[in-house]
Amino acid sequence: MCGIFGVMDKRRQMMDGSGIREALSMMNERGSGEGAGYVAYGIYPDYRDCYALHVFFDKACESKAVVDATLEQWGTIECDEAIPTCDQPNLKANCTPWRYFFRPDASLAPGSASPEKDVVTNLVMQINAGANGAEIVSSGKNVGVFKASGWPEDVADYYRIEDYEGYIWLAHNRYATSNPDLWERPDPFNLHDWSVVENGKTTTYGANRRYVESFGYNCSTGTDSEVIAYLIDLLTRKHGLEIDLAIRALAPSYWDEIDRMPEAEQKLNRALRFAYGSATMNGPFTVVAANPDMMIGFTDRGKLRPMVVGECGDRLYIASEETAIRAMEPCVESITRPAAGEPVIGRVAP
Repeated sequence: MCGIFGVMDKRRQMMDGSGIREALSMMNERGSGEGAGYVAYGIYPDYRDCYALHVFFDKACESKAVVDATLEQWGTIECDEAIPTCDQPNLKANCTPWRYFFRPDASLAPGSASPEKDVVTNLVMQINAGANGAEIVSSGKNVGVFKASGWPEDVADYYRIEDYEGYIWLAHNRYATSNPDLWERPDPFNLHDWSVVENGKTTTYGANRRYVESFGYNCSTGTDSEVIAYLIDLLTRKHGLEIDLAIRALAPSYWDEIDRMPEAEQKLNRALRFAYGSATMNGPFTVVAANPDMMIGFTDRGKLRPMVVGECGDRLYIASEETAIRAMEPCVESITRPAAGEPVIGRVAP
């Protein structure tokens, strides 16, 4: 079930997409050839202060006019263009990938602690909820998501992934169980800072979705990873939790484990479970997520999906399989397999 891969350079040294392409393709038996995707941080230095909005257009002329008008209501379009692609014989393009470099009008979110991000969030929710033939698939600064229905190699070659350089990369090889033709369905999922890839299936999707939508998010694709991306944004940005506490809220310890903790830890973990019961994720899953400053990995409490961690110099790797890490870093210095409930948090140097 699904192959996931992440790599981060702690010193922000850039990596082109060729190694990520090779690493993900090593896990093709985990996919069905019906979806793959990549996300990279640091790829748009010329527009580092703009939000890079990657959009899928079903009917480019009609839907683009709607998106243009909507963006102009929320801010300023600095530049927009078709995302460069190269036709692949095994990949049928059913939409037009486009990108905007956009400056939101922060005055439209008065009193907000993060006005630009609130504007972008509202913009993404509005466009993705509409029946206008447009879907925003990434919306962060200096970051971009590239995904489609196809095998990892075909998707990488279609988007010319080797032409991009980033200091954090995530990648996903999808084992499709529904809607394989929809390009917005594969991971990664992104909302401004945060991007997510997941291997697994949460059994709490309905409760998690209702919870995050009660805070104004709109889940338009019906996938676990979209909900997880919004939950992480909600807990860290809006509720102000540090990432380790956010992970504990999403994948908490069992009650009997909490009972055996020291008193101070018991109080903290009980409070998180009571406060965020509707955000708790159950079922088999491994999640790898990133923002411009870190990459994290965590599993369900029983570790029903694999997670392998590698380190070599300044680079941190998280993957479904060791072979994917070694494909990109044959001389990897350390390979570990964290226990269930043991998160991995790697941070970029200031």
